[in-house]
This record gives sequence, C-alpha cells and structure tokens, in this order.
Amino acid sequence: MKKHIEKLNGLHVCEKAVEWAKNYDTIEEVVKNCHRGDWLLRLARKLNVNLRKLTLAKGYCANTVRHLMTNERSREAVDVSIKFGRFEASRDKLEAAADAAADVVNTYSYSAAYSDTAYSAAYSAAAAAAADDDYAVASASAYAVAAEVYEAAAAAYVTSPAANQLQTSDICRKYIGNEIIEKFNKLK
Repeated sequence: MKKHIEKLNGLHVCEKAVEWAKNYDTIEEVVKNCHRGDWLLRLARKLNVNLRKLTLAKGYCANTVRHLMTNERSREAVDVSIKFGRFEASRDKLEAAADAAADVVNTYSYSAAYSDTAYSAAYSAAAAAAADDDYAVASASAYAVAAEVYEAAAAAYVTSPAANQLQTSDICRKYIGNEIIEKFNKLK
C-alpha cells in the first residue's frame, strides 16, 4: 500500500477521499488534484492546520454561495470568519456571529431542503465550512451557508455542485495547501 494512503487511513478521513487518493503517488499530487474543498478542509483539521488559516479558507469557501444568502446574519457570519482568519476579528466576535447564524438555521425546515437540488448545489461550500470540531469556528461559516442553502432550496435556486466543489478546493490549495502537505509529510 502506498505510504500516503496508509497515513490517510490512520487519520480516519473520508473513505471516498481515500479511495480517490489511491490514484496518486504522493500527498503533493493529492492536494494538487483534489476536486473537493470539503475533503481538503477535513484533512487540514485532522492535521491541526493553523486555526486562523483554516477559518479563513472556510470563510472563503462559504463565501462562494454568498449570492444565495438573503439574511444579513448569514453574510455577517461569513465576513467575521474571514476577518478572524485575517486577525481582524476576535474569537468572541466569531462566537457571536456563529450564534446569530445558528438562529437563522433554526428557522428553516431541513426536510424540504434535502429534497431540492439547491441543497446539493451548495453542499461543498457548506460541508467545507463545517469541517471542524470547534463550534465557533465551524458554525460561523457553516451555519451561515446552511441557513441560506436551505432558504435557496425553498426558493428553487439551482447551481452546479461540481463547479462549487472545484472552486472550494482551489481556495483550500491557496490558503492551506502548503501547510497540509508540510504537516502530512511530518507524520510518522
């Protein structure tokens, strides 16, 4: 078995991502060719990539579906995520934005959204934003995206999931790609 596959399995990342990664010989190739931002963000989280860089990447991933956002609290949560990543907002401000975005999410019906194509259209951005175990960091971006995706689903917006997944992977490569590679290569 290839060394990078053994390491990915040891990190307990998504099985589909590991299966896809078998097509490449190194983590450098995996990061360079990955077509899903949520996979890269989950890997970054497992590797303990710098929290501010990770939050910045997640904020920009969530921002890819900003055009679907009609609630100011959702847009503010994305903005605060980006500001936190740039050292322009405090952790307290991030947590407050996460709480406000969570209130927005709670006003939507999840069951209706799951059956609509708009949910899958922005899935990558939402999953990417949520790829974190830390409530504030995850939810400031993820709740904002989730709430607006559900709202968009109700309004029958349609976009391309594959294009969004690729867009979010490009964002991840730009902001955290090198750190993913460095930390991964240091694993035993």
